[in-house]
Amino acid sequence: MMMIVVWLAVLKFPKKKLKLVACDVGQGDATLVVYGEIQVLIDGGPDDSVLDCLSTHLPFWDRKIELVILSHPQTDHFGGLVEVLKRYDVGAFASSGLDSGSQEYSMLKSIVGGSGIRVINPTSGMVIRLGMIYLDILHPSEEFLSVNSTSSSTRKEKDVLGMYTSSRDPNEFSVVAILRLGEFEALFTGDIGPKTSDLLAEQFTLGDSQKVEYIKIPHHGSKNGVTGKLLDMIEPEIAVISVGAKNRYGHPHSEVIKLLSDRGIKTLRTDLTGDIELITDGNSWQVVE
Repeated sequence: MMMIVVWLAVLKFPKKKLKLVACDVGQGDATLVVYGEIQVLIDGGPDDSVLDCLSTHLPFWDRKIELVILSHPQTDHFGGLVEVLKRYDVGAFASSGLDSGSQEYSMLKSIVGGSGIRVINPTSGMVIRLGMIYLDILHPSEEFLSVNSTSSSTRKEKDVLGMYTSSRDPNEFSVVAILRLGEFEALFTGDIGPKTSDLLAEQFTLGDSQKVEYIKIPHHGSKNGVTGKLLDMIEPEIAVISVGAKNRYGHPHSEVIKLLSDRGIKTLRTDLTGDIELITDGNSWQVVE
């Protein structure tokens, strides 16, 4: 598989500790990555509560987010991004390219298109680099998109927000990526289901031995998410579940909690602790209590 490296230019590459914050946005996902003056936001939660997380963990004078990644176009992941784009200068916007027929998503596309933000449709084999931070894209593959979607774009450019349509579950189009700084690795899974989870495990089996320190559990701890096969392959030390308190779905499911506890994986939940902050220098790491 050919590797494509996408460089996102930043003014400084400060050698500092990386801060990883699973934002408490209720029943949704939003993760903020901060490394010196570099910021990455992975998903934006269901509403503008993500702004509270940004204002807490970013200096008031820093209104630049170098990269926003939308795992897939469902409201619990993109709802807060409209206000983020209105209030922050975003350098690049990465998404699987899957479209949504919702009015809210149309508004998001309009804002991104009107602002001239660089759009990236990442596929497996791509590496996005910002200074010392690397994002290895694991899913979706170009083959997966070709088989399971239809291009809805009339434009010639390759990277367009919402350029594909599909009748399949949008969760399965989630952008899955490993964030790397030095020896520290964190796996972000969007809302992938068991089939994709097992396929990722097979990917790791075929490649080099892959152990990650941190996993963002897919689909808010739904039983239709992470599998034991993936957990056994990557052996994470900490699992984070972004979930709303007393949500109507019963997330996180007891089966998932047992999968994690049986493997001795430390599990943290935003519904119990609020924002979950981890700090690493690329070698050691710690959760900020």
